[in-house]
Amino acid sequence: MLIQFLFSFLSTIAFGVITNVPRRTLLASGLTGAAGWMIYILLKQANFPLGFANFVAAFMIGCASIFFSRQKKIPMLIFIVPSLVPLVPGGPAYLAVREIVLENLSQGIHYMTVVVVTAGAIAAGFVMTSLVEKIVVNWENFQKK
Repeated sequence: MLIQFLFSFLSTIAFGVITNVPRRTLLASGLTGAAGWMIYILLKQANFPLGFANFVAAFMIGCASIFFSRQKKIPMLIFIVPSLVPLVPGGPAYLAVREIVLENLSQGIHYMTVVVVTAGAIAAGFVMTSLVEKIVVNWENFQKK
C-alpha cells in the first residue's frame, strides 16, 4: 500500500510539473491524487464495482480540490488536472485499440466498456462535487443573511 501511495503521489506531482502548475500547489496536488488513488484501490480490494470506485475517488479528489483551492486561493482545476492522472484509464484504452487492431473485437469492446465506465464515473464524481460545492456556498450565503 505504501508503494501505491508513493507512486501515485509522484506521478501526480510529475504531471503537475509537466503541465506547469504553480510550485506551491504541487504538494497539495500530490496528496490529492494519492488520496484519490488510495480510495480507488481500497474500494476495488473490497470488491466494489469499477464505476463506483472511480466515482468515489473522483468525488474525493473534487472535494479536496475545493478545500485546497480555497486555502491557497487558486482555481480548482490547478488541483484537479494533475490529481486525475492515477485514475485515467490509459491502460484499458491502449488494450482496446490493440485488441481491435488484432481483430479480437469482443475483447476490444470489453476494454472500451471499461474505458467508458471509468470516464463516465470520473465525470459523474466531478459533477456531484460541483453540486455539493454550490449547495455549500448557497448555504453559507444564506447563513450570512
